[in-house]
Amino acid sequence: MSEVVTRRRKGVGLKNFKQRWSEQPKENLATADVPGKRSATPPGDDDGRQGALKRFSAMWPSFRKARKDKIKEPDLAETRENLPVMDNVPIQPRRVSGQYFFEYLVVVSLKKNKDGSNYEPQITYQFPKRDVMAKYQKEEEEKTLKAITLFCFPEGISWAPLTEYHSETFSFVLTEIDGSRRNGYCRRLLPGGKGARPPEAFCIISSLACFGLFSKIFDEVEKRRQISMALIYPFMQKLREASFPAPGQTVEIKSFIPESGTEIIHLTRPLDSWLEHVNFCTLFDCLTNEEVLQVFAAAVLERRIIFIAEELGTLSQVLHAVAALLYPFTWQHTFISIVPEILIDVVMAPTPYLLGVQKRLLDQITDQSDLLLVDLSKNKEKTFLVTIGDEDSILPPKLQAEILDALSQRRKVSDVEEAKKVEEVNRVVSEAFLHFFVRTVGHYSSYVKYSKEGPGVFEKRRFYKAIESKTTRHFVKKFIQTQMFDLFVQELEQQQPSGQQQGIFHRKITEYQKKKNEKTKKH
Repeated sequence: MSEVVTRRRKGVGLKNFKQRWSEQPKENLATADVPGKRSATPPGDDDGRQGALKRFSAMWPSFRKARKDKIKEPDLAETRENLPVMDNVPIQPRRVSGQYFFEYLVVVSLKKNKDGSNYEPQITYQFPKRDVMAKYQKEEEEKTLKAITLFCFPEGISWAPLTEYHSETFSFVLTEIDGSRRNGYCRRLLPGGKGARPPEAFCIISSLACFGLFSKIFDEVEKRRQISMALIYPFMQKLREASFPAPGQTVEIKSFIPESGTEIIHLTRPLDSWLEHVNFCTLFDCLTNEEVLQVFAAAVLERRIIFIAEELGTLSQVLHAVAALLYPFTWQHTFISIVPEILIDVVMAPTPYLLGVQKRLLDQITDQSDLLLVDLSKNKEKTFLVTIGDEDSILPPKLQAEILDALSQRRKVSDVEEAKKVEEVNRVVSEAFLHFFVRTVGHYSSYVKYSKEGPGVFEKRRFYKAIESKTTRHFVKKFIQTQMFDLFVQELEQQQPSGQQQGIFHRKITEYQKKKNEKTKKH
């Protein structure tokens, strides 16, 4: 995903972000649960950080704070109330999921600037067009459209007409002030025609996170674009009139193409909807099992992590895969899967982040203290360009071995067809890391004490003291200090004691405890 997602928790807003970036005393720059301290800011570096903050703040209105994502189907009534106002677009019947496929499609083209010296991205097509809007809606849309052009062409380089260009697909996220998220799916390609011409980008904005499904939609859009732009409108209109299928279900789109006739396009949503935006294959194509474990260890302690790659698609897929490894917990800090060059100074932020940076900008990452810098390139000399040094010892050794053993099962699915391979790899990988959290913190619900007067209270000390293994207890003592665990507990404390826990994490905990009890009885 190229995206900006920064989480809201306990009043940590832009004001606090400014203070923590530019006003925080240098001796307080150490991260609470991360070994080692950040080096003091070099003389004269304050101006650089202030300039970076100004540039980052200037873009902030388009990239708002987000709350924790809920992995559940939306409420139908709430969805209808929050639908964007579209001019002359009728409301269509819906399926179980209760959502449209997309909000709108835009085409971002590279056009010569006023003095003709360079190309700059501009929106040249938008469907559907929103003509009737209140002033505040128009202002918000202008900010969104500006952000879209920035992320469709994030390189900040001098483009030139091309005769060959390999199309690529990537994604990003735009977040609203109320925490709602809109996903941007982008396909960059060379438009049809003769001679040299600059590439263009097709971008779909949707509240739905399903990368594989939208990649297939782009295949259909690209097919029509090579014939005529006029063929895209009827296809997207049909798609917009269709409703997003429930997990495991398929929707059919009928579309006419000259000389080919009417085609029926089948769009199927994966059964495991919480993994439908993730492709773990890309992550493991770039990193070994052991390297993935080190990245996971740094992420689970909420450290600063930067990924370097040349391909935008690689960056977006790897960062989303790393975030998905944390399930059932959610990354609570800055998340930008493709950092536009204009925002590159965000790498100087002292707070935790997951960032994807194009390799040509590597020399601009000057603050390399308390950082894990990961090279995803194919012909790299080494994977970890910068480390803190303890990444391979953060996780309990026994549980590391269990994860590696589970990940080795991926080799058994190497010969199946691509779609089934992705699905099977996603299952193997997600279960391996989910089992890790079951083993380490799966006993959490026994240590929330409820009272009649108010919300429950999580007994943190008793919780980690109950762990028998010293190495696991040492890890958990650090992990429970993170914001992702803290928010998980806050939501748990607000639940009613009689409320029934649901979801795959609780189901895995129940299965594990059952097996453990059966094993105890046998002995």
